[in-house]
Amino acid sequence: MKIGKLNLDRPIALAPMESVTDLSFRLICKQLGADIVYSEFVSSEGLVRNFQKASKKMQFLEDERPIGIQIYGGVENSMIKAAKIAEELAPDFIDINAGCWVRNVVNQNAGAALLKDILVMEKLISSVVLSVQIPVTVKTRLGWDENNIKIVEVAKVLESIGVSALTVHCRTRVQAHKGEVDYSWIPKIKEAVKIPIIVNGGIDSPEKAKYVFETTGCDGVMIGQAAINNPWIFKDIKYYMQTGNLPEKISLVERVEIMKKHLELSVKYKGEKRGVIEFRKYYSGYLHSFPNAAKLRNRFMKFVELEPILIELEQLLQKDEEKISAEL
Repeated sequence: MKIGKLNLDRPIALAPMESVTDLSFRLICKQLGADIVYSEFVSSEGLVRNFQKASKKMQFLEDERPIGIQIYGGVENSMIKAAKIAEELAPDFIDINAGCWVRNVVNQNAGAALLKDILVMEKLISSVVLSVQIPVTVKTRLGWDENNIKIVEVAKVLESIGVSALTVHCRTRVQAHKGEVDYSWIPKIKEAVKIPIIVNGGIDSPEKAKYVFETTGCDGVMIGQAAINNPWIFKDIKYYMQTGNLPEKISLVERVEIMKKHLELSVKYKGEKRGVIEFRKYYSGYLHSFPNAAKLRNRFMKFVELEPILIELEQLLQKDEEKISAEL
């Protein structure tokens, strides 16, 4: 699969997710096998108005490459300016969000709203492609709803205007993250265009990833929601694809070690209080297999400083797994 100068063999990508795929989480997923990572989606209006929050979302480290900065918006001039601002940071590519279903994004004629009018989508994205020198990719959905699935036509249009790759979340905007995914459209898209096609939506296990590769002929897969509670899914998928065997279940000790590293990165790049508080969304995933996990999670949720959490984690590491339940 080629995107500009990148040449990747069936990559496993981390999806761009608001308030999730920050620097610390991307680093963890990268270390656990993600081949491509994306920034959180960045508002074009926020960038052109010089909002600090929007600019911070684009910051990345060389260790994260290959990385794409994803931008969204419904105003052509703002998207052009935002793309140029993003290009100055030298990501490997810029990704345009044409699939977000959230109301406040759609109400800006951005995200999945672009699917309502393909001509408007074409004009906006073409302008972005022409305004920068690095590759531009697009992430979208099958259509607005089940009665308006035009993804094959969309793919042809995007290829014709110079888009380098297309990621398809195999649900409609109306479905959001619910309902059955429909991968049957991917072979039709592959037959219609030559640009790389990455599949997103419902890929939550090594078996599902392999199934998608084998039945759709896609060039890559993208993991979204499943990575939040299971960031080691990337290495698990690779192991299964290479060996045909499911990997051993990750141990509680490994979970604690990864959680500790992730938390320390969050504090390093956000500051202590903010880093600890914003990390809370990850406790459920890391502590999922622990006996009395809910009790342990509730205890961690009360902390606003790093040290007491590290002490608790160190104590967990020192305990025998069979004794954890009795000692909580």
